[in-house]
Amino acid sequence: MLMLKEVLYQMLRDARSQKLRTFLTGFGIVWGTVAITLLLAFGTGLKKQMIKSTAGLGDRIGIAWPGLTSKPFQGLGKGRRIRITEEDLIAIRSQVPGLRSLSPEFAGDMKLRYGLKTYPVDVTGVTPEFGGMRNLIPQAGSRFINPIDMEKQRRVLFIGNKLAETVFQKEDPVGKTVILNGSPFLVVGVLMPKNQDSSYRGRDHDQAFMPTSTYRALTGAKYVSNFVFQPAKVLEMKAVSNGVLTSLSRRLRFDPADKEALSVWDTTEQFQFFEVFMLAFTGFLGIVGSLTLVVGGIGVSNIMNVVVEERTKEIGIKMALGARQRSILTQFLMETLLITGSGGVLGLLISFGICSAFPKLGLTDYVGDPQVSPVVALITTGILGVIGLLAGYFPARDAARLDPVVAMKL
Repeated sequence: MLMLKEVLYQMLRDARSQKLRTFLTGFGIVWGTVAITLLLAFGTGLKKQMIKSTAGLGDRIGIAWPGLTSKPFQGLGKGRRIRITEEDLIAIRSQVPGLRSLSPEFAGDMKLRYGLKTYPVDVTGVTPEFGGMRNLIPQAGSRFINPIDMEKQRRVLFIGNKLAETVFQKEDPVGKTVILNGSPFLVVGVLMPKNQDSSYRGRDHDQAFMPTSTYRALTGAKYVSNFVFQPAKVLEMKAVSNGVLTSLSRRLRFDPADKEALSVWDTTEQFQFFEVFMLAFTGFLGIVGSLTLVVGGIGVSNIMNVVVEERTKEIGIKMALGARQRSILTQFLMETLLITGSGGVLGLLISFGICSAFPKLGLTDYVGDPQVSPVVALITTGILGVIGLLAGYFPARDAARLDPVVAMKL
């Protein structure tokens, strides 16, 4: 305790005698700490926002579209249109290992009337599993399509949040009845607003969804527009995708190697790309911030060299009175760590303040919200500790090795 009080006293005395130098040195540490923490915090926020926006399309799903065959197969010529029914998809479910969810999509344009106004709407017939796969989360007090809706061919709709605003203005859509293609439909759910940076038929906030059984009864549609599937494990997406392709090719008689007959969009590849890209990007930001902090450490080392020169006579007197090299070394190391630690704490506080205020600027949808995670704080603390030890060790070692007789004469 006595040593700490003495160190604090000496540090304050040195700071008063070298105000400008101490300020610039402390500023270098503060700036370096802010740089590394904010760079990593913004990198973390950007990564989460990119993943969140990408997940708006779906939770690591595959989307498949039937097309035209480009290869002859078993006596059948190329150019044959592949037509998939809901029954085909039900049949292959048990044949594909690792397949967790599967939903057909029947899509078309319809006229929706509410009150005296009529609106063109993109309508899709889906199963209850579709909502979970596509991250269609209902707002409080509403719901998505359920199995009973499917079984009884209920005329119910789940609508996007922007479509709800357009049609119902400030009214609560849930429980309201609309006329869709001349038939009454009950609105049972409204989409929770979400980020979505990609789509294949338009953004979900402008869509309307009904049970496939209802869609088929209403329109007479037989063949699906496309279908969505999800593996039980993300790493099994390739195997599941190949299994779906193989099963359908056997049932519908086309070459499983024919990419034109059934094209698949594997959205998990985007997530894998983001993981690799953001890992490299975060590493780059960390290196840049660390180098900035190293520059501040060099400033600390320089001021400690000046301190040792100015206190050479004092060091000599202490050693002549019996102070050991270890105590001199410890004193100067503690002074260095205090300077570094004080600047680091101030820098972290500034970073936390900036991260707390940033969401209020309304830029979350573009760059996300910066987050100083415990890992970032721990990394920054570790780097500060290493820099403090290195910056202080060599000046402290020189001070401890001084000859007391020579030192007192200087």
